[in-house]
Amino acid sequence: QVHLVESGGGLVQAGGSLRLSCAASGRIGSVYAMGWFRQAPGKEREFVAAINWSGVDTYYADSVKGRFTISRDNAQNTAALQMNNLKPEDTAVYYCAAQVAVVVVPTGFWAYWGQGTQLTVSS
Repeated sequence: QVHLVESGGGLVQAGGSLRLSCAASGRIGSVYAMGWFRQAPGKEREFVAAINWSGVDTYYADSVKGRFTISRDNAQNTAALQMNNLKPEDTAVYYCAAQVAVVVVPTGFWAYWGQGTQLTVSS
């Protein structure tokens, strides 16, 4: 069984920064991509960012490109999402996910999900 646990959400003013973390545990193996998704009230869950198993390749939604940075530490089985210049429209529940794949397919199947952490950006 695989567990993903997010942390780092909270309330921040527009223009501020926040860092989300995701810790993976369990029998996930060594080759897996990690990603971040978000769901705002009344909206569908959307892709935010992803990183391949080695950390070399990263992918971002256009709405966060240049503001968010995804990273991972394979020694610690963790991933992080550094969010800068936050906007009120970034307000959402952020979910960490893992995809068992050599090449990330952001729109593909993500097998494992965390419970989510709330980010609220005030204007």
